[in-house]
Amino acid sequence: MSGTRVVHVASGREWRGGQRQVWLLARELQRLNDIRQVVVTGAGTELALRLRADRVRVREVPWRAGLDLRACGAILSEMRRGPSLLHAHDAHALTLAGICSTLRRSPLIVTRRVDFHLRRRGFWGRADRVIAISRAVAAILVEDGIAPDRVVLVHDGVSLEAARAARPLGIRARLGLAPTATVAVNVAALVPHKDHDTLLRAAKLLENRYPSLHWVVAGQGECRPGLERLLDELSLRRRVHFLGQVPDPLALIADADLFVMSSREEGLGTSVLDAMARGIPVASTSAGGLPEMLADGAGLLVPTQDPGALAEAVSRIVTDPTLRDSLVLRARIVVDDFSDARMAAAVVSVYRSCAQLP
Repeated sequence: MSGTRVVHVASGREWRGGQRQVWLLARELQRLNDIRQVVVTGAGTELALRLRADRVRVREVPWRAGLDLRACGAILSEMRRGPSLLHAHDAHALTLAGICSTLRRSPLIVTRRVDFHLRRRGFWGRADRVIAISRAVAAILVEDGIAPDRVVLVHDGVSLEAARAARPLGIRARLGLAPTATVAVNVAALVPHKDHDTLLRAAKLLENRYPSLHWVVAGQGECRPGLERLLDELSLRRRVHFLGQVPDPLALIADADLFVMSSREEGLGTSVLDAMARGIPVASTSAGGLPEMLADGAGLLVPTQDPGALAEAVSRIVTDPTLRDSLVLRARIVVDDFSDARMAAAVVSVYRSCAQLP
């Protein structure tokens, strides 16, 4: 596979978990001598800025709408430089990369990061390889008609070194909390499948039992107005704190006494991996790929959409130091299998499997 050229395509208009994975993957591939890569993404995005800072070659385009055909010109221009593999990193990117792959007859790889059913197979069914970030995602792809021999499991990864070296944000002082306050952190976009409604209702159940327990939520999204209304309905303004988008979530996680995940659907959940790497105990729903990280004692798992069960898991972590130590110890062992370097090595194996395709 000497000198393999990879053209990544990522719409990158937001900065969320998927864009972070593109950045981590490209950064790791940059260390390899036999991979030449370029990332085609939106001009001026956080993804583009981070890639350039890490000296990854970026082709920035004025990518405004999800299916901005101007990106096709940039993709085709990069493909003319020599035989290339196309790697699409989101659904919009797949449509554009799929068009270019068809025109140039180049191998097409796409990563699927969510455990939602496909609306239509389209280029998902025509891709040479579909990388699923968890077994849960892989199962849904096969159920939706993607050939099993084209689906490859590659778990997302995180920088273990960055998580362990992160300096705390000092969130207690910033929010005016007591230094002894217990802080439960959630890092997730405020979108329906993250189910912050369940998180808030769990917080309400514990309000009187643990007066020093505060919930800090980092993320932005379409559900923010509704969640703000629910916050008022539950009279939780003094106990639950919405921070919006946080530039460095690792610094917030480093402040946490525990990490809480309330999703009803979840491809994998890399913020959970950050918490595990940092030594923060996790209470989580069993949605999607979350059990693939947290089963066998690496975290407490509860059913989805069950505020009572989530509240009880949080209560156990808050009150039982032996349990906390056990969860942290097991998580530190498990998380070593979810490093960004391991993830990149597995993706290179997928590239190798496609390099000789006609």
